[in-house]
Amino acid sequence: MITLKNLRKRYASGHDALRGIDLQIKRGELVFLTGHSGAGKSTVLKLIGLLERPSSGKIIVDDADLDSLSSQQIPFYRRKIGMIFQNPTLLNDRTVYENMALPLHIAGFSESETRSRIFASLELVGLLKKHDQLPQALSGGEQQRVGIARAIVIRPDIILADEPTGNLDPELSKDIMNLFIRLHQVGITLVIATHDLALISTLNFRQIQLEKGKLIKEKVESKPNISNETASA
Repeated sequence: MITLKNLRKRYASGHDALRGIDLQIKRGELVFLTGHSGAGKSTVLKLIGLLERPSSGKIIVDDADLDSLSSQQIPFYRRKIGMIFQNPTLLNDRTVYENMALPLHIAGFSESETRSRIFASLELVGLLKKHDQLPQALSGGEQQRVGIARAIVIRPDIILADEPTGNLDPELSKDIMNLFIRLHQVGITLVIATHDLALISTLNFRQIQLEKGKLIKEKVESKPNISNETASA
């Protein structure tokens, strides 16, 4: 599904964010990227999402070499990708529904299909009844769940999440992680960058540790997963 081959990223400042990463992620896998701040976790996600380009090396997604994609092909590639960030960056002057409709309108979906997809995604994250509210009326956990719903409304093959629980308390973090587990269970490939080792230590999923731009360790914890029941934020 996703293959990184000797991936390197050097910024104009001379900082080497990635120094030769080799990694394979299978279709439908849930993978955690861990490591200190500046270890390269976010850079990996940005490169897979084509928000940035590598200095050298290869990124292959679904047998397609991302280097070969033209600028016209990139928007179509990005429709396979759902991006989730620590701050969901919702537009405060638009309702939850309107925030979620933007990527669908850009992609050219009809209004009926847009409405169907938005309501299905909001129901999945437990916020269907709040579709007409503005973001400032929601709690922090609810806003992050809207961010997740917005990412999945395009029905992506891959979700890339960068510190999605970074601003949340432990209970809300558990709630959000349960949502990711549910998405994993329906076959979506997830790559989640996180520093919350206490939370993911309870999960039986692959963990990849980065340090100073290099992959230094992989492990899977043999412990029970978080409950699949999603708590209310």
